[in-house]
Formats: sequence, C-alpha cells, structure tokens
Amino acid sequence: MSEPAPETGFRFLFRQDQGRIDIGTWWKGTAGLAAMLALLTGVWLYLSPSAHRDLGSTPFLAWWTLAAYVYLLFYAFVVLLIAVCYTNLSAKRWRDRGRPAAFAGLLPLAALVGGAAHWLQPRVAEFISSWYVLAADLLLSGVVVWTVVELGFDRPRPKGGA
Repeated sequence: MSEPAPETGFRFLFRQDQGRIDIGTWWKGTAGLAAMLALLTGVWLYLSPSAHRDLGSTPFLAWWTLAAYVYLLFYAFVVLLIAVCYTNLSAKRWRDRGRPAAFAGLLPLAALVGGAAHWLQPRVAEFISSWYVLAADLLLSGVVVWTVVELGFDRPRPKGGA
C-alpha cells in the first residue's frame, strides 16, 4: 500500500501548522475532532454525577468516584490535545484565506475559557456571577460564527492576502 499524500496525512493536518488546506479538508478535520470531543464529553456527562459525593453517606473509597476522576484526568488531557490539533488544522486554513494563522488559536481559547467559567462558577457562586458565564458563552458563540463564516465557506480572499 502507498502512504497518503502529505497534504492529507495525520501529521500534516494535526501535528504541524505549516501549509495550506482547502475548505473540504478543514470541514472533514473539524468534524472528526468535534465528533471525538462530543463522544468523550458524553462519557464525562455520564460519569460526572459519580464525582459528586458526600463522605457521610458513601464509603471513603468508592470505585465509581475513583473511575470518574481517572476519566476526568484522561478527558482533560485529550481536550487539550484536541485544542492543539484544531489550532494546527485551522492555522493552515487561515493562511490559505490570506489571514494571520494566529487567528486559529482564538476558538480553542474561547472554548477553554467558557468551559472553565462553567466549571468554576457553581463552585464559587458567591464571588462570580452567572453573568460572567453568559459573557463567556456569548464570546464563544461569536468566535464560532466568525470562524465558520471565514473558514467554512468559499469566498474570495481579501485584497492584499498572501
């Protein structure tokens, strides 16, 4: 068997930010990463109730709680890897559009800040209002829409673009 072309291989798409890709490649790569993230998030949503427990009503070593926290470590690591892969994938598309490749980091950053706000606010509700979570969600929504409009549709490149 022959190896895939370097322009479509895993290493080129997700492990380096050099190069350019077309719309179809960006959509396929983004859909794959989103599907993986959705699946892993679904598992976490299933396990997360086990992470909340009261020592007065449960034994000190509850196996489901241990499993939930082990999965949480795995999940956090994979979420960061998906963010890096998405950044590398999108940097190529931003470069193809004639825009700075650094824009590729905005969506993962906004998503991680939004996720952190959702996680932190219930734990420190007396210090952080739910309005901060809403603001983070609005920021994330705006970045998602802007990114999809810029990268996901075939429009002419801006004047002066590379």
